[in-house]
Amino acid sequence: MFTAFIVCASVTALSAVVSLGFSLAAAMNETGNARTIALYGCARSVALVVASAVPFFTGSTEWLEAIAWIMILVQAGDAVIGATIDDRMKTFGPASASLANLLALLWLIQSVQ
Repeated sequence: MFTAFIVCASVTALSAVVSLGFSLAAAMNETGNARTIALYGCARSVALVVASAVPFFTGSTEWLEAIAWIMILVQAGDAVIGATIDDRMKTFGPASASLANLLALLWLIQSVQ
């Protein structure tokens, strides 16, 4: 179970950090209303990074499962947006991250039972 926990926590945290990186890049490169929206995205991304760090300090499987599901949904949503704007990189990157996180989470859930 320990390995599944570490893998799931790592994939989840990496996903949150990458999401924050894209939010920061948008905030630094945009102006006007687009920058304001990007800053809101940054605020949410910082919260997700902090929340994804909690399992490393607490060992809470329940917390990890919750934040993993959240990041799966965030990345799946990002993939839908990427598909909507017809950008392959912004579609397949988040979709791959979402799938990797889902597989890690399913491994964790199976190892806990």
